Amino acid sequence: MAGSNGWQRAVDGSLERLIGLLTERIIENVPRALGLMQHLTTNPTHRAALAAFGRRWERDPALRRQAERLARNPRMIQKVAVNWVVRDLLWGGRIRDRRSEELGVHVPHFLLVDPTEGCNLRCRGCWAGAYETHTLPFERLDRLFTEAEELGIRWIVLSGGEPFAYKRLLELVDRHPDLVFMAYTNGTLIDDGTADRLAELANLSPAISLEGFREATDARRGEGVFDQVVAAMDRLTERGVIHGASVTVTRENVEELFSDAFIDFLIDRGCAYLWSFHYIPIGRDPDPSLMLTPEQRAWLVHRVRELRAEKPIFIADFWNDGHAVGGCIAGGRQYVHINAKGDVEPCAFAHFATANIRETSLVEALRSPLFAAFQARQPFNENHLVPCPIIDNPQALREMVAESGAYPTHPGAETVLEGPIAQYLDELSAHWQAEADRLEETLGLKGKVGVV
Repeated sequence: MAGSNGWQRAVDGSLERLIGLLTERIIENVPRALGLMQHLTTNPTHRAALAAFGRRWERDPALRRQAERLARNPRMIQKVAVNWVVRDLLWGGRIRDRRSEELGVHVPHFLLVDPTEGCNLRCRGCWAGAYETHTLPFERLDRLFTEAEELGIRWIVLSGGEPFAYKRLLELVDRHPDLVFMAYTNGTLIDDGTADRLAELANLSPAISLEGFREATDARRGEGVFDQVVAAMDRLTERGVIHGASVTVTRENVEELFSDAFIDFLIDRGCAYLWSFHYIPIGRDPDPSLMLTPEQRAWLVHRVRELRAEKPIFIADFWNDGHAVGGCIAGGRQYVHINAKGDVEPCAFAHFATANIRETSLVEALRSPLFAAFQARQPFNENHLVPCPIIDNPQALREMVAESGAYPTHPGAETVLEGPIAQYLDELSAHWQAEADRLEETLGLKGKVGVV
């Protein structure tokens, strides 16, 4: 016990030094902070990644410019460094592995949770606005986050619906200061008071949704929404709240969303990151014709690589970045989705479940036979440019739902399994497979994991 206490005192002392380095002269102290974080991890892969980041820090002016933009709120920088980098990325994996072994169930890296399906907007085609409005009780969410912490899960992503429409959202965030939260939001409810509170809490980062510039955003989200989003981003930037943007990429908007002009606009608005989701035909009035063509998707692979090399903003292109994580991360491998009814789904787009968090614990929900079916098959394709069991390997989802006896979590969820939309996915995925195989060979990605 004495040895354990000594180790804990050493760890606490290292964290205090890390916080001290990230209080003043943050940019100047980044190399020392990285060195201390390397000391804090026992994982050689994480240590190597931190060392690689340090080398890039020394030679990449764009990375330094991005950091300078984020350094306005030392408290938030500290929270990100301690809660996300150290407690989650560096230590969390070890805790999750131990708990997985003890419990006989795989513990994922993070949770995606919808506190409510309620939303103040009615965006055309939004899956979240297509169903009845449900809300998870405050007490169940509070207990869920405690259960997550006990399993070593430190990262909670909030979606919906509109997370900020959940009346006690920031109270929940305040009750769990050792967790890191990110919220997918339309941004229209982030007024001055909310921005002030986010700056004070310093452990929630809003990812604000856009469709492009004013014309595209207002056409889908409603007149005046674009200007409200810009105002929200400016409020967050003024207060040093780390925030980003979230986009749904379609056949119609892909070139605008990944134009120099739009990316520069996000950077000017203070965005630290951009999450890119490809359109999937689910929800209200699903329209397969909005899905990217194989040629557009291949163009996007090249375009994102160009932007990463040139622009001071972190870009994640979900579906096309499968090589970074070894394919699909859903089904409990790295995350699960808990909707506002409490259904525990494999991901935000696969609306099937075998458990409900209102009726069971998080650990028991993770024992889902649907998740076991996912994990037994992952990766779903040898080519990680073809990772998804919904749009890239659609037969896999059909097999897993049938094998597990999973129920659809809303009327119409089965359209990706059978009927015209399912047939369209079969045809499109075959064309993308051929394109992706050529692309993987051209880019030298075959057999590689951990690269983008």
